[in-house]
Amino acid sequence: MTATMEPEIGKARRRKEDARLITGRTRWTDNITLPGMVHFAVLRSPVAHARITRIDTSEAERMPGVVAVYTADDLDPEGAIGMPCAWPITPDMKWPRRPMLAQGTVNYAGEGIAVVVARSPGEAYDALSEIDVEYDELPVVLGLEAAIAEDAPLVHADLGTNRSAVWTFDSAEAGTGDDVEQAIANSEVVLRKRFRQQRLIPSFMEPRSVVVDPTAAQLTMWSATQIPHITKTLAALTLGIPEHQLRVIAPDVGGGFGGKLAVIPEEFLALLIAKKLGRPVKWTESRSESMVAAHHGRDQLQDITICATRDGKLTGLKVELLADMGAYLSLVGPGVPILGAFMFNAIYKIPAYHFTCTNVFTNTTVTDAYRGAGRPEATYAIERMMDELAAELGMDPVELRRKNWITHDEFPYTTVAGLTYDSGNYEAATEKALQLFDYEGLRREQRERRERGDTVQLGIGVSTFTEMCGLAPSRVLGSLDYSAGGWEHASIRMLPTGKVEVITGVSPHGQGHETAWSQIVADRLGVPFEDVEILHGDTQSSHKGLDTYGSRSLAVGGIAVVKAAEKVVAKARRIAAHMMECSEDDLEFSGGTFKVKGTDRSTGIQDIALAVFAAHDLPDDVEPSLDAEATFDPENFSFPHGTHLCAVEVDTETGRVAIRKYVCVDDVGTVVNPLIVEGQVHGGLAQGIAQALFEEAAFDESGTLMSGTFADYLLPSAADLPSFTAERTETPATTNPLGVKGVGEAGTIASTPAVVNAVVDAVRHFGVNDIEMPCTPMRVWRAIHTGERAAGGTGTEAGGGLGSIDAEHGGAQ
Repeated sequence: MTATMEPEIGKARRRKEDARLITGRTRWTDNITLPGMVHFAVLRSPVAHARITRIDTSEAERMPGVVAVYTADDLDPEGAIGMPCAWPITPDMKWPRRPMLAQGTVNYAGEGIAVVVARSPGEAYDALSEIDVEYDELPVVLGLEAAIAEDAPLVHADLGTNRSAVWTFDSAEAGTGDDVEQAIANSEVVLRKRFRQQRLIPSFMEPRSVVVDPTAAQLTMWSATQIPHITKTLAALTLGIPEHQLRVIAPDVGGGFGGKLAVIPEEFLALLIAKKLGRPVKWTESRSESMVAAHHGRDQLQDITICATRDGKLTGLKVELLADMGAYLSLVGPGVPILGAFMFNAIYKIPAYHFTCTNVFTNTTVTDAYRGAGRPEATYAIERMMDELAAELGMDPVELRRKNWITHDEFPYTTVAGLTYDSGNYEAATEKALQLFDYEGLRREQRERRERGDTVQLGIGVSTFTEMCGLAPSRVLGSLDYSAGGWEHASIRMLPTGKVEVITGVSPHGQGHETAWSQIVADRLGVPFEDVEILHGDTQSSHKGLDTYGSRSLAVGGIAVVKAAEKVVAKARRIAAHMMECSEDDLEFSGGTFKVKGTDRSTGIQDIALAVFAAHDLPDDVEPSLDAEATFDPENFSFPHGTHLCAVEVDTETGRVAIRKYVCVDDVGTVVNPLIVEGQVHGGLAQGIAQALFEEAAFDESGTLMSGTFADYLLPSAADLPSFTAERTETPATTNPLGVKGVGEAGTIASTPAVVNAVVDAVRHFGVNDIEMPCTPMRVWRAIHTGERAAGGTGTEAGGGLGSIDAEHGGAQ
């Protein structure tokens, strides 16, 4: 059956899954309809902080089609069920119970208060308006600095503080570097800046949806989630459902971006209601409901101090963060800033480093992972600081980076944050990007525009980055007090017909796993790409796994597939030797065929699968199975990197920003499928640029989300974005057999600082040295005019200066 084939890895295959995903001819969770199924809707608090003094559900219960109405007292009368948090980052972390429905108080606008179960979604939503709730409103605390003020109202009065935890890393204490305070005291230049990471809403394409069927011996839950395995384990632990009687299925899922990396109250509500009623139930959120109730991302205040010599050598970095957790701790929310702690030093050789993060409660929607999870925040801060330092020193920003980055001959390199980067070549990626961008030509044009006082100014932004992908390793996650490991599982079943079933523990939500995994298996087993089927997202068929997040799918899950394939080949080798009456050592395996060296005798692995099925003549002690499974736990993260360059045109009379050119050169190690990589990069760029220019979740002073619809939350479309030039260099990872690194978050991590650096660069000569994200026309216009006043109103000279330069240590004036 097997023929010689071209290598699959590296081939630009169109995705197997696209036909059904793009046409919608698949089973999204909301498409599932079961006999006798009812629907529930959630009444959500319109106020951000209040005691609930009365809930009257009697009118709602009499509404047409209503089956039941539940409050927290009905479903959790003893208040024993709290939503799980898997990352207690410190032993003394303040960790308030997060109920499925508010009990006694509401702590953010959008928190669930009651549910209506009805025959149809419309009837359930209609009845919500008939529930009468009386509130005794409490003071609202919004904003990170306000929340930690001495007299701040408390989100949870019983905690006595709005601080959840303080986590620190110090290079002197860890033995990875020098004392940062000494570095600051002894440095020629000290620069301090504050950056704000605005709150973002993940805006996945498919809203969250849950269906639970309790009518068989086993409870089955379908959920539009990134983490079916983790959900199953936590639901069993929290609700007391025997794990072997719970099956969680994540069917095709329409995007996640970290927004579905959570165990949500509505999943637990669906399980409890289905058990209570003994019939299937469904919940699907509306878009507006999603924006107020699904977790948000980012939301940090970053105080950064960087110090250097006058000729541009970095000497130290100090990071002090305030991170908004919202009203409660979500699944991995406390740990998101900690992931960033290891990336603030980025690609640079920094001798001294100190990091402090304070996680803070406010009366807002909870925050958790959003594409990149901690790493975009860190990259933004260091890359903005590098541009500001270059401006202060009068250096080209690329030259300053060259002066400080780890060179390709220095790998493996252990950073001041304690990570060991295994491979990379920042020089190659940067040189390629500069050429594609025409950096010198654009700089000339920039000078010309400034000289003639053009009302449209050109800005050039640089961002060189690395990230840690492939979360695992389990021992590292354990050292950070994360409650689970990071290994991944896969199994391969060789079927009698020669077809191959691959079961993977990672659970895709649009990344193209079915195609990439098929390419890997086709190469490793030497079978046609079309003969491979990938099964995923069902805890019954894929009984082990830790799901998809943190660009871990290929670097961890894909390697588990490789390991399983190697076991299949090893099994097949023994059977092939028996079939051809030779020693295993006399066999060579290539292109799916075992051949006796020096002869024309051969047999294909797919023929062996049929022979194993027949089991007429197998070696002694060989089971009639050509199946294998493997679990992979990497020894280290993988470290993609790249250089992104952005040119923007800023209309100085209106503040409008238009991206003129965007070039990125990413190094994601070995590329399995260039089309998938390019698509991932493009999608990531769109999300990173959106943070720089468009998106922001904003609350009014009462804690109401003002950007609760896509009319108010500006999500860019393809028409709002430029055509990207996305190229690659390739430096394989040394810590896995494929040399892969991960690509899902690269575009998002690198693009935000590239764009903002470009915007600031365009108007720096007006005295501007920062513009808060998103860089809307109003903010840009105000920055220009504020800068003009600061620079004497001429708007023609570089100036304004960096008022935060620390003169007391001899910093530049």
